[in-house]
Amino acid sequence: MKPIDTLPPPAIPLPLFAMALLYGGMTCIAGVLGSKQIALGPLAVEAGILPFLLLVALSSAVTRLYGKDAGSRLVRFGFVPLATAIALTWLVIQLPTDAGMWEPAKEAFPIVLGQSARLMVAGIIAYGVSMTLNVVLFARLVGRTGRLGLAAGAIAAVISQVVDTLIFITVAFYGVRPIGELIVGQALAKVVLSLVLVPLLIAMFVALSRRADPALQSRLTA
Repeated sequence: MKPIDTLPPPAIPLPLFAMALLYGGMTCIAGVLGSKQIALGPLAVEAGILPFLLLVALSSAVTRLYGKDAGSRLVRFGFVPLATAIALTWLVIQLPTDAGMWEPAKEAFPIVLGQSARLMVAGIIAYGVSMTLNVVLFARLVGRTGRLGLAAGAIAAVISQVVDTLIFITVAFYGVRPIGELIVGQALAKVVLSLVLVPLLIAMFVALSRRADPALQSRLTA
């Protein structure tokens, strides 16, 4: 067996490797940040939408650079860190708490990170359906023009985020609380943020990837 330092570098392109790492991290942090409700001007939305929009932009950028199959695999592999984070969070909450732990943190930890099984299931289903839909729509829309298609990124993001909202809120809260106004408010906030942020994020990831890997220059038109 060859020593590790003599092995050839992995075949995975550097931009794809970097975006996959960031994607995995965002799947984990989205649920944590979602514990806070933030106010963006007149919009009220749970903070988990910010890393989730990064997931949308990353999956679209990977699809644009490496094809629909790569984007779809990225979404599927995203279930691994997502499920692992949920399982470890549940395990840590079940383990005994150190008696010397700072009291405010001791009380806040299970409140902030503890979620019901219904919320976890809702999040997993909404993630899988909405992110898969985003990749499919983006690939189809961009494929018609052969160009980057920032408008395609915005359209795919808006539709997938509306679907995400419908699935998550329905599965998580149907029968527990009125969901009509909640769906409308969350969907409106996500649509606005998708239109404003996602095209810019896609353009940024594509530009950085092309700079890091000159081989991509010849494969893409701006």
